[in-house]
Amino acid sequence: MSNQSIKVEDYYDQATFSRMKAFADTKETPFVVIDTATVDRNYDELTGNFPFANIYYAVKANPAPEILKLLSDKGSSFDIASIYELNKVLNLGVSPERCSYGNTIKKSKDIRYFYDKGVRMFATDSEADLRNIAKAAPGSKIYVRILTEGSYTADWPLSRKFGCQNDMAMDLLILARDLGLNPYGVSFHVGSQQRDIDSWDAAIGKVKVIFERLQEEDGITLKMINLGGGFPANYITKTNDLATYAQEIIRFIQEDFGDDFPEIILEPGRSLISNAGILVSEVVLISRKARTSLHRWIYTDVGKFSGLIETLDESIKYPIYTEKTGELEEVVIAGPTCDSADIMYENYKYGLPLNLAIGDRMYWFSTGAYTTTYSAIEFNGFPPLKDYYV
Repeated sequence: MSNQSIKVEDYYDQATFSRMKAFADTKETPFVVIDTATVDRNYDELTGNFPFANIYYAVKANPAPEILKLLSDKGSSFDIASIYELNKVLNLGVSPERCSYGNTIKKSKDIRYFYDKGVRMFATDSEADLRNIAKAAPGSKIYVRILTEGSYTADWPLSRKFGCQNDMAMDLLILARDLGLNPYGVSFHVGSQQRDIDSWDAAIGKVKVIFERLQEEDGITLKMINLGGGFPANYITKTNDLATYAQEIIRFIQEDFGDDFPEIILEPGRSLISNAGILVSEVVLISRKARTSLHRWIYTDVGKFSGLIETLDESIKYPIYTEKTGELEEVVIAGPTCDSADIMYENYKYGLPLNLAIGDRMYWFSTGAYTTTYSAIEFNGFPPLKDYYV
């Protein structure tokens, strides 16, 4: 339970917040406003802590042209999940050599589309997909995604659907060679918003086994490790800072591979964009379910279907700020739609001011990533979540 009001200074410097709020006060809710200067600083912090790594921004986190252009200008490459994301990136003048098709689930015609556009690096985790790549994108670099146990300790797990076991990964890399492809490396993802840094240790250890066995038994020299994303944003549950993550992960790499380690790729999304965003909503209704109910229900004009899907199972707990102060009461927070699943927080009770009223604004911090992209197009007729970049 949140017993204390959220403090702005724990999430934003006052100048940044004041600038974002001044802009927000001129707009009708709901919307998200994103400070591009924060994205710029976050990128510099990442490259400063991992100076040897190639950054492939996960476009799915937020594909706004303002974000893509900023990161492209700073030298980022891009992790692409669909032809639609690819077109957005290429239309900004990004060269295809800076793009990777990181989705392991793809149509053969889409593989060919990427190949025809000049993309030459593809992820895979199955034989059927690998054979499609061999036909549609001959000679391309292949990296195989493996399963990791670390996803189970992440706030937003990414296990089961993607990746394969080590033995299958080795089989696929051997097959890639036999099909005329370039067996280039191994990837994994320890889960999004991963707070257990040791998850990278276990995954890198698995990668080492694959590298060594393929070299010794099949003469295949892999050249790249894709560490995926997983670096956290600043939500209610605190995490270590990025420098601590980097220090530990670099130590894990050096312990397994020495100082002469392979090419390292990172695929950040959440950690670059989330902290730059504030989603602003309005209180639509406040009610109790019984005369003796201990909890108010706060209904707001944004919900699971308008950008807050990561509150599913109450996985991501966004800091919520209001301008009202005073005594707090535990509340249930729900969205505006006529779907009973549109409840963001019911088990985890937020403490919001007793004097919070209909028409007041709620400021959802650290919402720059995975909000606009998850927003429904027209559920109940509500338009997609608006986004602004300042």
